[in-house]
Parts: sequence; structure tokens; C-alpha cells
Amino acid sequence: MSEITKALIKAFASLLHPRMLLLMLWPLAIALVLWLGLAFAFWSQAAAWLQLQFQQSALIDWAITVWPLMYIATHLAWILLALLFVPPVLVTAVLIIGVFSMPAMVGHVSERAYPRLERRRGGTFAGSAWNSVAALLWLIVLTLLSLPLWFIPLLWPVLPIVLFGYLNQRVFRYDALAEHASALEMDTLIRRHRRELFLLGAALALCGLIPLLGFFIPVYGGLAFIHYCLARLAQLRDEPVATQ
Repeated sequence: MSEITKALIKAFASLLHPRMLLLMLWPLAIALVLWLGLAFAFWSQAAAWLQLQFQQSALIDWAITVWPLMYIATHLAWILLALLFVPPVLVTAVLIIGVFSMPAMVGHVSERAYPRLERRRGGTFAGSAWNSVAALLWLIVLTLLSLPLWFIPLLWPVLPIVLFGYLNQRVFRYDALAEHASALEMDTLIRRHRRELFLLGAALALCGLIPLLGFFIPVYGGLAFIHYCLARLAQLRDEPVATQ
């Protein structure tokens, strides 16, 4: 069984603890309140602007003559905004969990699964905050660079998985290791397991596409990365000193 599979299974077991269930609620609630407030303020204007753009499209003109495309075309702006509402909520929840909730989650996992793992505190709160900001900026850059690819229908299911896979691994890997790994150990593990870290992030992004389940992914993802990273850290420390 791969370390990624083990981490996903162990994370599910950790998620069932009442303390972790509580952590699922407040970051998501804050993200929802924030984006619902913005939606309340700007939704009508954004929907009107999008509908105006669609009305100038020849494809939309054809669609409104065909049932049931007629109904979809007349409400396309609202449908698109509803679909676009979910990703910012999840991104915000991931960033909140990465900065504020991960220390409690790391403590919960380490006490039960890795009680003998020495804490070398190679990360800091400032480092965690900067890592989250950098992850968000890189996500924006990658999203903008990938915009032409969104016009290729076959890539529609792939692009969100790639982008959220990057965000997951970039945010969670630092916070999962910050308390226990030294700075050198963090660099070594990230460099050595970069591919697996991305694959774990992509697997969580794929799970996030499942309706309703996606809202639980931020905490589940954090737990999965904690299990994966602490297991890899324990393996690193068990290696002969000359190979580290």
C-alpha cells in the first residue's frame, strides 16, 4: 500500500473525531459568510454584465431557439456565477485552515499516531502565513496562464484538479511539517517527495469535485497531508545519518 493511500485512510479515521468535526465547521462558515456577503453586494451586477455578453454571442442566439437549451441559455449567467461561487469558498477555507487550524490538527494526529516524533520546529506562524499568501498568488498566476486551455472541452475536468492539487500541496505541506521538522528536513522532504505531494493534492482535489463532499475536503486534506508528511519524516530520521 502506497504512503498516499495510507495517508488518505488514516485521515478519514482522524476526521471522525469530534474535535476534527468541529474544525470542519468554523473555517467553512467564515468562508461562506465572506463570499455570501460579496455575492449579495455584486451578484446582480455581475449577472447582468455576463448576460449582456452572452446575448452578443451567436452560440447563445442559436441556443435560445432550442428546448431545453432555451431555459439554460436564459439563465446562463446565474448558473455560471453559482458554479464560480464554490471554488473561492473552498480556496478561502483551505487558506484559513492552513494558517489557523493546522497546529491543532498536527497536535491531534501526532499525539495519537507519532507520539515519539521529536519536535524541531523548523516552521513559524509568519512562515505559514507567507506560504499561504504565496500559494494563493501562484494559484492566480497559474489560473491566468491556463485561461486559453479552458476553451478546450476535454481539459475542463483536468484543469481544476491540477490547480487545486497544486494549492493543496503548497499550503498543507509546510504546515504539516512546521512543528516537527527542522528547516533542512522540510526542504529535503519537499524536494524528495514533490511528485507524491502533488499526487496527494490532486487526489484530494478530485474528491472535492464530488457534490457536498467537497466542503469537507479542506480539513480532510489537512489531515491527509499531516499523516503523509509525518510518516515520511519518521522514515527520514530512521535512515542512516550519511544518507540524509
